[in-house]
Amino acid sequence: MISLDKEKGMKLGALVMMIFTSVFGFANGPVAYYLMGYGSIVFYVAAAILFFIPFALMMAEFGSSIKGENTGMYKWLEVSVGPRFAFIGTFMWFASYVVWMVSTSSKVWIPFTTTFAGSDQTQKLAIFGLNSTQVVGLLACLWMVIVTLVSIKGVKGIVKVTSLGGLAVTSLNVVLIVISGIILVANKGQLAQPFTNIMHSHIPSYQGGTGMLSFAVFAIFAFGGIEAVGGMVDKTRNPEKTFPKAVVFSALVISIGYALAIFLWGVSANWNDALSGDTTNLGNITYVMMNNLGYTFGDAIGMNHSAAMSIGNWFARYAGLGMFLSYSGAFFTLTYSPLKTLIMGTPKEMWPKKFTVLNDNGMPSVAMWTQCALVVGIILIASFATPDPSAFYNILTLMANVSMTLPYLFLIYAFPKFKKKDGLDRPFEVYKNQSMTVLIAVVIFVLVLGANIFTIFQPIIEGAGVRDTLWMIAGPAGFSALAIILYQIYANKTNKA
Repeated sequence: MISLDKEKGMKLGALVMMIFTSVFGFANGPVAYYLMGYGSIVFYVAAAILFFIPFALMMAEFGSSIKGENTGMYKWLEVSVGPRFAFIGTFMWFASYVVWMVSTSSKVWIPFTTTFAGSDQTQKLAIFGLNSTQVVGLLACLWMVIVTLVSIKGVKGIVKVTSLGGLAVTSLNVVLIVISGIILVANKGQLAQPFTNIMHSHIPSYQGGTGMLSFAVFAIFAFGGIEAVGGMVDKTRNPEKTFPKAVVFSALVISIGYALAIFLWGVSANWNDALSGDTTNLGNITYVMMNNLGYTFGDAIGMNHSAAMSIGNWFARYAGLGMFLSYSGAFFTLTYSPLKTLIMGTPKEMWPKKFTVLNDNGMPSVAMWTQCALVVGIILIASFATPDPSAFYNILTLMANVSMTLPYLFLIYAFPKFKKKDGLDRPFEVYKNQSMTVLIAVVIFVLVLGANIFTIFQPIIEGAGVRDTLWMIAGPAGFSALAIILYQIYANKTNKA
């Protein structure tokens, strides 16, 4: 646990650790290796330099200057641009978590089945005339209802139990480093995947220039979460010097962590041998690679085929249990936290009265059940409209990546306007030249927007049809329209433009 001296504030090491744990994700390594191999290292380093460092410093300035009990994204955008822009931007931020719940409630069954079977069994769940994708969709709906019910009851103990999942996932990094080191020594330094032609993807849709550029959204997504740390500036010791150092050092540590992880996956996983199967997808890639890591380890130390297969299954089970508990813990928090932040952080007149009423456990129960119904509706449409399980998980991942990174555009756009505002207390300031601020903001804005545009339209450019593109557009477009309608109703009631 990070200790904080109330008089002196958080020190550099503690702040770096907080940023690292908020941003670094173990599952981002397997996804990157699967899509772009060793070449993904280049994209992750570029994302750290061009996105993570400048964006993190922007969030730090927002957080240090605009403070208070209900401050956050809405207040930052309202002060910088205006209430309409702030509401639409904050609603898009909330919508990104709705899409995350749609995606994760379906994916959570992959680690669940892997925990018991040693491999992903979701593609074998066809029953009662329903295909596996439809069955998983129904299970995802059941999961969403159960989590909402438990969260509304204010049952916090389960979150403490699921925090064990976070420790298990963190320990997977240690497992990867140690086991890969043993394999490398046992195989006399020979990599399973040769370190040649590293910018070539084995997946056709990521081989061309458009595909490679669309991968940038995965790199940006891998550095997401830093906006939550922006509010820690005023709790940092000597923030003018400490926070910039912490951001740069964290970027270095996280980049090295991702680069090392991606390289180490190449120690055990030959792409053609281990990852080219029809059942491998963006939903189960982490467990496929952990299974292969265990099998390769057993083979490298001289075990017979059967024993090595058993080791692989246990590696996958451990990863599955850790990820399932981690997903569960995140779900029980994110079912109410973004929604509560949206409702309590915006004017109450924007919402139906029942939405703003908290139950005995401090939860907006009516709003949470409405959110649940929305998520269930999207899940049913997606699962029954996408018969192929691999395509289903891949599109869910892309939808989540796009929806989670688009809200950054609102914050980046608002930052130069925030810098021009007079009368604000600015205890922490890195961007002191307005022209340079605008230039940096434009570069980051174009980077994030371009990555999303290439991701959204890549299926059409590659000749794969419009279905995936429509799915990725539907979320942002639908939620934007809903936000505009809600704000206009509020403006008409209160005579605000």
